[in-house]
Amino acid sequence: MENKRAIFSEELGRLRHDVLVMSSLVEEALGKALAAFQDNNTELAKEVREGDAAVNSMQLGIEDAVIALIATQQPVARDLREIFTILKITVNLERAGDHAVHLAKTAIKLSGKTPFRAMERLALMVKTGQEMIRASVSAYLKQDTDAARKAAALDDIIDGEHKKLSGEMLKLMKKHPELLKKAFRFLHTSGNIERLGDHITNICEAIIYMIESRHEELNE
Repeated sequence: MENKRAIFSEELGRLRHDVLVMSSLVEEALGKALAAFQDNNTELAKEVREGDAAVNSMQLGIEDAVIALIATQQPVARDLREIFTILKITVNLERAGDHAVHLAKTAIKLSGKTPFRAMERLALMVKTGQEMIRASVSAYLKQDTDAARKAAALDDIIDGEHKKLSGEMLKLMKKHPELLKKAFRFLHTSGNIERLGDHITNICEAIIYMIESRHEELNE
């Protein structure tokens, strides 16, 4: 029995490591996508799109490992909560990676065009999203609910910047109709990054459930 528990702990440790690696890949992708967007770097944008396959592959690998762990090790209730939390983390990280790809695609479409002043707001949103990813995964690894709540609270920054950016873009479209298409793409991109914060908040809620065995809605 002790040997079986040791095997389970070892496998769980591998899964935790994989979650950390996956989060690092997504965080890096967001950084590259933002740089591509800011610098009109189409090559870097293509690199983000191509690298998304690695994120997707990691998610599938973690899912397969989780299924095998459940089937062979018969985890108890507390273990099951962590296993399902791992699944929730990876699903939401994969979706966060999709937002990096969207940002990269927009960078390609807007290549060679002068960015709006609202670029600073978008950059802050992305960087805050990166910080949320780091903080939420750290909270998971440390099993720290207070840290999870603090990570989720950062979403207020993303929401606030999105609201301000949206107002600025709407005013711009009214004043300069010739910029309508470009402004709409910028607005749509901001909306995608706003949802990035929601995905990381989902991770934080899962961490709280894993530790406290109760559902808590954050950032209502």
